[in-house]
Amino acid sequence: MGMSRPVDEARCAVIGAGAWGTTLAWLISGRGHAVCLWARDSARAAAMQSARENRLRLPGTVFPEPLRATGDLAEALAGARFAVFAVPSEHLREVARIAGPHLAPGTLLISATKGLEIGSGKCMTQILVEETGLEAGQVMALSGPNLSGEIAAGAPAVSVVAGTREDCVLAGQALLSTPLFRVYANYDILGVQVCGALKNVIAIAAGVCDGLGYGANAKAALVTRGLAEIGRLGTRMGAQRATFWGVAGVGDLLATCNSSLSRNWQVGQSLAAGQAVVTPGSPADPVAEGIPTTVAARELARRVGVEVPITQALYEVLFEGRGPSDAVHELMTRRWRAELEDWQ
Repeated sequence: MGMSRPVDEARCAVIGAGAWGTTLAWLISGRGHAVCLWARDSARAAAMQSARENRLRLPGTVFPEPLRATGDLAEALAGARFAVFAVPSEHLREVARIAGPHLAPGTLLISATKGLEIGSGKCMTQILVEETGLEAGQVMALSGPNLSGEIAAGAPAVSVVAGTREDCVLAGQALLSTPLFRVYANYDILGVQVCGALKNVIAIAAGVCDGLGYGANAKAALVTRGLAEIGRLGTRMGAQRATFWGVAGVGDLLATCNSSLSRNWQVGQSLAAGQAVVTPGSPADPVAEGIPTTVAARELARRVGVEVPITQALYEVLFEGRGPSDAVHELMTRRWRAELEDWQ
């Protein structure tokens, strides 16, 4: 859709005041929409409201006039036409359950969280539907190569908003699109979310690869076989193959595996250096979603009978004390196979 389509002013809640949630709140409010940014910590919310910026997660990005911060979830959601959820995947179900009673029946939800739920293997939009009671068509997913620092700095970027109801997807596209943030419509909501979740796993592995100094050949091999791994699992779940070659698939994978701004890539660097990985969600450190997603993706792949060797190797490095070099050796000496085996 072109940028000429008119966008009515709308009230929007952004749930989650990490770097990505704050960036989205800044982006949407910059278009003149009234936005309320919710932070779990009321003291942090008050500090952001007073300073007119999120000094902890996005320092230097000044809040536009229509953006305010609050620690009161009911206040954030009151009268909202859109609610964008950008909380860590491990906390989404809890937050959605609390938010549900405060959502109007016609509210449109957008999940900006990338991950799979440990235990169930469910995507974030499935959790939102279950916990809020809204119709599935009202719930969408946002994904793409979206490093928050670059977007907040005004660098051009693209993304996709995915859903099953065209009117809702187009409304989400209109809300989020700016001259520097181009948003495409997509109707493979499952595939978009599988891509967004699993690319973080491959990004940790990419950080390991770079940290060990393996070079461009190894990095290209990892990213390519990582995409095949994501595609095998996604198509087995019912996703459309074309999605994996798009913005949410190869686009996001390339950005996250090649940028030092990526928290998941940074985790891989730490693993390569033999450093302990900080538990995601701790107050001192931002979330690296690839850590819990490694657990969830490994469980899901076993359940549906798909081989995910990179995910399995990373799981062993993260949770079983395996050395990164040893894990790489095993990946390189797996049985010989056809390149497109199980990826048709």
